[in-house]
Amino acid sequence: MKNQSCPPVNYIFQMRDLSKSIVFDAPHFDAAIASAQNPAKIFREALSKGKQSLQRRFEENDDIDLLVHESALLIDELLKRAWRQFFSKSTQSALIAVGGYGRGELHPGSDVDLLLLFSKEVLESSEGNIESFLTMLWDIGMEVGQSVRTVEDCVRESKKDVTVITNLIESRFLTGSEELFEEMQEKVSTDHLWPSDEFFEAKWNEQQNRHLRYGDTANKLEPNIKEGPGGLRDIQMIGWVAIRHFNTRDLHELVKHDFLSEDEFHFLLEGQRFLWKIRFALHIHARRREDRLLFDYQKTLAHDFGYKDNKQNLAVEQFMQQYYRTVMELDRLNEMLLQNFQEEILYSADPVTPKAINRRFQLTRGFIEVVHPNIFRYFPYALLEIFLLLQLDPKIKGVRASTIRLIRSNRGLMDDKARNDLRTRSVFLEILKQPTGITHELRRMNRYGILAAYLPAFENITGRMQYDLFHIYTVDEHILFVVRNLRRFTVPEFRNEFRLCSEIISNIAKPELLYIAGLYHDIAKGRGGDHSKLGETDTRQFCIDHGLGQYDTNLVAWLVRNHLLMSMTAQQKDISDPEVIREFANKVGDSTHLDYIYLLTVADIRATNPALWNSWKDSLLKELYHATNKALRMSSDEYTSHQTIIASKKADVYGLLNASALNREQIDHIWSDFGPDYFIQYSAEEIAWHITSISTMKENSFPMICVRYDNNRGSTAIFIYGPLKAHQFAATTATLEKSYLNVVDARILSTRSNYTLDTYLVLENDGKSIKDPSRLNEIKEALKHTLSTENAVDYNVNRMIPRLHKHFEVNTRISYTLDKNNSRTILEVTTADRPGLLSRIGEAFKRCEIDLQNAKIATIGMRIEDFFYITDKNNRPLDEQQFNALRDTLLELLDT
Repeated sequence: MKNQSCPPVNYIFQMRDLSKSIVFDAPHFDAAIASAQNPAKIFREALSKGKQSLQRRFEENDDIDLLVHESALLIDELLKRAWRQFFSKSTQSALIAVGGYGRGELHPGSDVDLLLLFSKEVLESSEGNIESFLTMLWDIGMEVGQSVRTVEDCVRESKKDVTVITNLIESRFLTGSEELFEEMQEKVSTDHLWPSDEFFEAKWNEQQNRHLRYGDTANKLEPNIKEGPGGLRDIQMIGWVAIRHFNTRDLHELVKHDFLSEDEFHFLLEGQRFLWKIRFALHIHARRREDRLLFDYQKTLAHDFGYKDNKQNLAVEQFMQQYYRTVMELDRLNEMLLQNFQEEILYSADPVTPKAINRRFQLTRGFIEVVHPNIFRYFPYALLEIFLLLQLDPKIKGVRASTIRLIRSNRGLMDDKARNDLRTRSVFLEILKQPTGITHELRRMNRYGILAAYLPAFENITGRMQYDLFHIYTVDEHILFVVRNLRRFTVPEFRNEFRLCSEIISNIAKPELLYIAGLYHDIAKGRGGDHSKLGETDTRQFCIDHGLGQYDTNLVAWLVRNHLLMSMTAQQKDISDPEVIREFANKVGDSTHLDYIYLLTVADIRATNPALWNSWKDSLLKELYHATNKALRMSSDEYTSHQTIIASKKADVYGLLNASALNREQIDHIWSDFGPDYFIQYSAEEIAWHITSISTMKENSFPMICVRYDNNRGSTAIFIYGPLKAHQFAATTATLEKSYLNVVDARILSTRSNYTLDTYLVLENDGKSIKDPSRLNEIKEALKHTLSTENAVDYNVNRMIPRLHKHFEVNTRISYTLDKNNSRTILEVTTADRPGLLSRIGEAFKRCEIDLQNAKIATIGMRIEDFFYITDKNNRPLDEQQFNALRDTLLELLDT
């Protein structure tokens, strides 16, 4: 078997007249080499000149197929001539292109993958020439990845590793002994190694594992255009299997075998060209191999490719939406083709007798298919029914490729008439009511284009990115992750992940209402206006159309309208304040609404960016949930009575300290210096910790600093007690930030005798809590040193700004509102996150003589939205003149 007789796909430059190539001037080069004393210099100049020519042509929008293949042509000609510097044509040796270079495809930063093939006898005597040849390649600036083998080595390594045989089946002869090359190809053919069934299964498993490494989604903010689902590697996968099974490198052969339609074949090539353009541009801008579509390049590429900002979307969002939609379609084509290969290669021996499921569908070799090509024309609701059948029978292996094609080609039949069909609506609701397979089938529906066909509003958000660091998935992918998270709460084996969520959802009678809210909560993004209000309108119409009762309709519509309410309350307001809890409880109304919004909020935050979810956010939402539940069971006056709250907490503290060495008189003596706000803001368990720590403190060992992991708050708590100092907040936050800690909450109080009762809740920079005793002690000692010194504190925190943050501009906004109930000012600061931010804010407080009572620290991607509860030095809310002075000082410090 001689695979080299099959030309590589689109390897069109083989037919070109090399002497006329503007990439490589062969006559001029050969003449220069003949008289050169330093051949490496001539090679280096030719390589540089060729690459510059290719880049210029790319910038002039030349055909990407030509550029990719002529990049390989340039390297071909240089390598052939370099080889002849060290090896004669008569020796039993050959230079062979493998991998992408073997296919005749090279991008500016691609490695040049080579096989140096020798007979055993020649290899033993060629070590010096091999080393000199490779050294020369490095000297001229060619980045190569090489293996040096005999034919026997190739056979042995191919048997062990499917990646080796993959490289070899794409191998292309360059120069040397063609006879040796043909011997190698024959010995690694399917007649001897890796028959097509074994090869397919190995490559299929390899692809599944690769997709898992990339989160099984291409819809990430910084996708890998080569390795991610729907990327170039998936197209190559199709080619590898075609070579091994059909012995062809021409993908058009798949059309002849009914594996692809002509339209699908052309989309496959167009999709490849689109990804090639992106990859070529990435390599040029990065000046090296780069397959990640990083933020560093997205705006630049959008501009290069001619996208323009409009009222609805930024240019970069339009570019990325085209990218995501392209790879989604390529992913579907890959799935369909591999499905065809699976049936052809792995299941060819299985019986082909169809087994009827109903009048519209049947099973063939374990795969579901329509009984007739016109089924969807006769019964459009069957476009949804097939997904329900897949849910009902988990043993079904998948959808036959021919039926996938029919689904795609007939999705236009899901028009208003079909959507209004009671059968269609009933099937969709049944899909949401099934105990298993909801997420899996919704994803499949999205991939095949049926979800957007049935829910037209979904079309707008398919592949839509949000250009920030808070949302790491496209809107459609995020929505499906929300539904997946909600479903996960119901699965017994995941009960330990979120025990409270699993407990709540087990008592919910209609979880499908949650799934509808999950599907619709962000569906109106990108339309302009408030997406929560627009989504509420869409949701209400969906519920009415699908026959939901008035109560259920109002509940789901309320969830969509208010899906941000709980997270904003927990992260931006002082939830230790009974008035805040009462206000939230009034908005929620009852325990049913509270249960639903809590579940949706947890699922939403986790699906927005898993890296942003941490134990602190978990504890905040739990605290708000439990406090609201309690408030809903009590009258308004009873719940907000400070006297009642304080008496209750003191009684709880007595109980907690009952077994300690402290008696009531000692406890009363310590907290006699504490004001009522202290008992409102701290839990009984925290108060007991403070009392115990203060009672055991050595005399005059101020400041007292206690550090512990607080399981209830999902973070590490730092308690500082000692004489009040004006610079303390700024000094403390600077020290914590220099220790690579992230402050998530600060409660700043003082006693009647001007001692601090400050608590900071911190996490490591990666969002994890701190439990290691040595790390806890390190934090304690650093704070002790800073707060004990009388010298000026260095507030500068010299840490690198994360790479991703450099690509976003966040305008600083400073505003304030009056907290009448607590006679204080609530200061809101929105600005770009950066090292040393809190210490600069603390310095502004010091300069303006501002007293800080509480702080809520929220980081949303690259943006911080911090709330500070402050008074002036006389413990009064700020007037307009004081606020203006503070705002000016903050702007001065934050802009430096």
